[in-house]
Amino acid sequence: MNKKQATREHILQTAFELASTDGLDSLTIGQLAKASGMSKSGLFAHFNSKENLQIAVLEYAGQLFAERVIQPARQAVPMGIEKKLRFLLRLWLEWNQSFQGSCMFLDAWKERGDDDNAVQAALTQVTRRWLDYLHRQIERAKAEGEFVSTLDSWQCVYRLYGVYLSSHLFRSMGLETAEHLRFWQGIDDLFVQWRADRNE
Repeated sequence: MNKKQATREHILQTAFELASTDGLDSLTIGQLAKASGMSKSGLFAHFNSKENLQIAVLEYAGQLFAERVIQPARQAVPMGIEKKLRFLLRLWLEWNQSFQGSCMFLDAWKERGDDDNAVQAALTQVTRRWLDYLHRQIERAKAEGEFVSTLDSWQCVYRLYGVYLSSHLFRSMGLETAEHLRFWQGIDDLFVQWRADRNE
């Protein structure tokens, strides 16, 4: 990594930490300048605008998410798809818990009322990559006979995400256990319904 790359890595890591604590909307070049020890003009030369900065941070967060959640599952000892999904879901929860505030992706999400909003477009792209990855796992589980072949794979992803969002809300309100028992009960219930051998 050369000096320019190292500088950009430092900037994005600092910006990521700020956005994780205070929210992406609050992230500005001025705020980042103070936290990173760089000048506003130096940061402006890197990003040109607050919007470009926020997009860069979202892309950086997407890379971190892939490194912390997806890659470990890909590199793990070969396992069945359900076990792989459980591993992915555990890492997903750990990702959420790694924030001092809450998950940047959830906090940054807004209703899609402005099709020209480049920040929301970047967030949509990052989130869609994760949804597509989950969808591929469900499709594989069906193809390999682990899950019922007639399942609607997107509906399965929808329900997985619903359990995750519910756990996020309940945790923020003190209604989820430290072990995420409500989350895992919800996941267990889904997998019981989806398994191809459920009627055997």
